[in-house]
Amino acid sequence: MSGLYLHIPFCRKRCTYCDFHFSTTFENYRADLIAALALELSLRSNEATTIQSVYFGGGTPSILSFAELELLFKQIHQYYTLAQDCEITFEVNPEDISLDNLRFWKGIGINRLSIGLQTFTDSDLIWMNRAHQVKDGLEGIKLAQQFGFNNISVDLIYGLPGQSLSAWKASLDAVFQLKIQHLSAYCLTIEPKTALNHLVRQKKLQPAAETLQSEQFLLLIESSRSNGFEPYEISNFALPGFHSRHNSSYWKFQPYIGVGPSAHSFDGKSRRWNVRNNTLYTQKVGKSESWYETEILSENERRNELILLGLRTKWGLDEALLNTHWTQKESAQIEEFARLNWLKRTDQQIVLTEQGKLHADGIAAALFRVD
Repeated sequence: MSGLYLHIPFCRKRCTYCDFHFSTTFENYRADLIAALALELSLRSNEATTIQSVYFGGGTPSILSFAELELLFKQIHQYYTLAQDCEITFEVNPEDISLDNLRFWKGIGINRLSIGLQTFTDSDLIWMNRAHQVKDGLEGIKLAQQFGFNNISVDLIYGLPGQSLSAWKASLDAVFQLKIQHLSAYCLTIEPKTALNHLVRQKKLQPAAETLQSEQFLLLIESSRSNGFEPYEISNFALPGFHSRHNSSYWKFQPYIGVGPSAHSFDGKSRRWNVRNNTLYTQKVGKSESWYETEILSENERRNELILLGLRTKWGLDEALLNTHWTQKESAQIEEFARLNWLKRTDQQIVLTEQGKLHADGIAAALFRVD
């Protein structure tokens, strides 16, 4: 078993662009939901072997109290065997970084922080409805470093409305000056059920042009490399030795357990996802009723996921894992993508070029098989 994921569905504010599962009105059931998380941890322990990584995501894990974190860590240590060098990642919002919190997080075993800066422009943070300012992020990272955290990842978003190529370059320059070890950078997507989609439909925000987003992505690749960061997945960049072990297990199609409302799990053959409703999740786990659905992957579904995930990474797609040969049509499609310089094929490995990464989803879809 590669990883253990805990979804913490609490947030102080609703970010304009976010469509993850969370709630901003949770205090009346907060204790019950944490108890349900702890219970699910105990109920799922028979699925695990040695855990290589633990990841607290959300939502906003840094909203958790010391007592809540102590309970969850107690369950993890009681019911799971953690590798000696287990990577334990904790997603943090800048406004939650303080000396007291850092001391507790480090003391309880957290050894990797993922900090949601998102942007280095205060005006963007305002329309995003974030709870912090740029200075809070900068001060928080420096404080964490001074306190001894030496594995820090930062989240940035590009393709923002009104964000020029030079503004994105300034953000990249600023983040690399912070001497962090890992960067996750995502292109803004406008999801249907978000405040951002409403603002765009009302023409209060103008989406960035696709050509500009592409230029920003290529600049991201260039800037990361020039600062010693390896682009090991389309949205992830790391100094040598600092790849996200947890997220890499997803891309490498390795098993993991997901605990909490909306969390997903994978055992190598089937996918499982928990109910996306905090109250229903809490009730069903408490009664040991079925709080999840399961889907056994067909051979084609498994093949398609291997293609989709593999092509996103520096390791590429290992053709030997597909179990079957390409059809004549698929081989011709691969040759065409190679002619366009979107991919390279060597020793049963297919790896996307930098230009190819701009078309990653389309390339994968062209090679999918339907049951």
